[in-house]
Amino acid sequence: MKANQINIANFRQTPVIDQVGVNERVSRLNSRSIKKTSKIAALKLALSMIDLTTLEGMDTPGKVQQLCIKAKHLNHGISDLPHVAAVCVYPSLVKIAKKELNETSINVASVATGFPSGQTNFKTRLEEVRYAICEGADEVDMVISRGKFLSGDFQLVFDEIAQTKEVCGNIHLKVILETSELSTLDNIRRASEIAMKAGADFIKTSTGKTKCGATQPISLVMLEAIKDFYQKTNKKIGMKPAGGISDSKTAIRYLVMVKEILGNEWLTPTLFRFGASSLANDLLMQITKQQSGAYQSADYFSKD
Repeated sequence: MKANQINIANFRQTPVIDQVGVNERVSRLNSRSIKKTSKIAALKLALSMIDLTTLEGMDTPGKVQQLCIKAKHLNHGISDLPHVAAVCVYPSLVKIAKKELNETSINVASVATGFPSGQTNFKTRLEEVRYAICEGADEVDMVISRGKFLSGDFQLVFDEIAQTKEVCGNIHLKVILETSELSTLDNIRRASEIAMKAGADFIKTSTGKTKCGATQPISLVMLEAIKDFYQKTNKKIGMKPAGGISDSKTAIRYLVMVKEILGNEWLTPTLFRFGASSLANDLLMQITKQQSGAYQSADYFSKD
C-alpha cells in the first residue's frame, strides 16, 4: 500500500455509535456542579479558547480591524483577563488582521478550500490555502468534500486533507467536517478518523453556515475519536466545536466534557477552541458578575 493510501475497509468498520448511550452520557456530564472559584477559572479559560470570527460577505477591512481591537482589548475593567486564541477571517482579509495583531500572541486563522461548501476545483482550493498562508495566516480552517464522503469516496477525502496539510506545513490545519451534513454519528466518527490520519491538527464540527452547528453529542463522539487516536499513535489532535455556542453555561459544559474524556492536557487553547464570537460577551458578563456580584449591561461590550 502506498504511503498516501488508506485501508478503506478499516473505515467501513468504524465502531457503531450508540446514540442513546451518547445522549445519556452527555446528560450525566451536564448534571455536574462547579464551585464559584472553579467557575471563574473556567470562564476565563473558555475566553482564552475563542476564535473571534467574522465570515460574512459584507466583511470590510474596518470590520476586521474592529474585531482585532476587541481581541486585544476585551475589557480593561476585569483583572487577569486572558486574550482570545485567534481571529478568523476570509483569506482576502488575513493581511489586515495580521497587521493589527502583529505585536500580540493572538493568531490569525483563515478559512479556505472553498469555504463553506468546498465545491470548487481542488487545485483552486489549494491555491486559496497558499494565498492565505502567504498573506500571513497562522492557522487554516479547511472544509472536507462532504458529497464525496457521503458517496463513499473516503480515499479522495483523505487525499485532499493530506495534500492540504502538505501545503500548510507547520501552519496548523483545522479540518471542518460540517457534521450536520454527515447525517449520522457513525459518519461523524468515520470522518474524524479520516481527518486525523490524513494529518489534521484539529478537527472542527461546523462552518457555522448551516442550521445546526456544534452539539454536545456530536462533540462527544469526536472527542472519543481523538482519545482513541491518541492511544494508538501518541499524537494529540485538537478539537473545535463551532456554531451555536453562545452562552457561558454551555461553554463550561464543553470544558467538563473535554476534561472527562481527554483530561487536563487538552484544557488549553493549543488543543481546544470555540468557534463562537458571540460567546465572548456572555463570558465577559459572567466573569464580571462572579467578581462584582452584579451584571453589566450588554451595551458595555462591543458587538463586533
